[in-house]
Amino acid sequence: MPRFEPFRALRFAPGSDLDAELAPPYDVQSAADTDALAARDPHNIVLIDVPRPSDGDDPYAVAAARLRDWIAEGVLVADTEPSFTIYRMRFTDPTGAARDLAGVLGALEVVDEGAGGVLPHERTTPKASTDRLDLTRATRANLSPVWGLALAHGLTEALRAPGEPVGRVVVDGVEHLVERVTDPRRIAAIAEAVRVDDVLIADGHHRYGVARIYRDEVRGGSGHGTGHTGGEPGASAAELTLAYVGELVADQLSIDAIHRLYTGIDHVALRAALADSFSIEAAPAPAPAMLSKMVARGALVLLAPDGSAEWLTPRPGVFDGVRALDGAWLEHALDGVPVAVSYQHGLDEVVAAVTGGAAQAAVLIRPVSIEEIELTARQGVLMPPKSTFFTPKLLTGLVVRDLRG
Repeated sequence: MPRFEPFRALRFAPGSDLDAELAPPYDVQSAADTDALAARDPHNIVLIDVPRPSDGDDPYAVAAARLRDWIAEGVLVADTEPSFTIYRMRFTDPTGAARDLAGVLGALEVVDEGAGGVLPHERTTPKASTDRLDLTRATRANLSPVWGLALAHGLTEALRAPGEPVGRVVVDGVEHLVERVTDPRRIAAIAEAVRVDDVLIADGHHRYGVARIYRDEVRGGSGHGTGHTGGEPGASAAELTLAYVGELVADQLSIDAIHRLYTGIDHVALRAALADSFSIEAAPAPAPAMLSKMVARGALVLLAPDGSAEWLTPRPGVFDGVRALDGAWLEHALDGVPVAVSYQHGLDEVVAAVTGGAAQAAVLIRPVSIEEIELTARQGVLMPPKSTFFTPKLLTGLVVRDLRG
């Protein structure tokens, strides 16, 4: 089972304006978003986490120097002792229900692919990892966490009592709170609640892959990893990586679907290809209420360039032997069809892509259930790419992990 350890977290100094200094994850920012965040405050975390060409010939070296300057100047301050950080997110979900999610930020073991303990969740799409690897090499820091799901039960209970408040900010209606835990007995209980079973990577597969490459470089003497984990004597800090871990239970997760956009084939031809696997009938115009109706009907929705919609209801027996995932059904139905697929979260964004001509058609899919996520993990198989969209997104900058020890 994976090690999960406390560490001496770097945090913005007490009294800092977190609203101006934190940022969404780097991979959900547009260039305009990054520029706006950088202009918001001279200490916004994007100035380290998202190196830009405007930073000069070596933006990664600039980011690294900036990080060390912030530490020297007291902008970022290290905890005096190893700690876990409870991270709570409180918000109202699209159904109107009040949600209160709790996970913990700590250092999760970096394991070899296929070794077990830390499991992949879905097949990943090709994506350049050079940027994150170059940034890790230069800064020798974990700046944004991997999101893991503990398959063991008991973590939510271990996080129920509050820790020492060390930060709070409200972003887009979501209250983000972080609390420091340093009590040895509580640290031991949290660590044990995570490591008694596997941890499933929910978000951040590429970041975890970069952590594996960097760990191997450190082992080979080329990664400059001089810090220690705080665990095994002499072990490099690169043997673990920053992770947020929450329990895989329904009341601790908010999961949206990532819908499919299709190009390389027109709507008429795509509809004909899908008709072999789905019965098709007219549906109302796309609206937020449609997403819940899809779950009740057990149907997907095909969107046309004119904005019209049709229900896609699986034909009896067509998907026997295929995992009960909308993404897997679509892959099966379109096997051999010359079509290119991309992925988009958000109903409005999907409709805009189709009606605006960025895609020839789209299919709305349903969120994956908690039960299916656990079943897939236990069976050691992977979901199709972009099967799940975990929300709200974790903020970057609440905790930084220094790999120098």
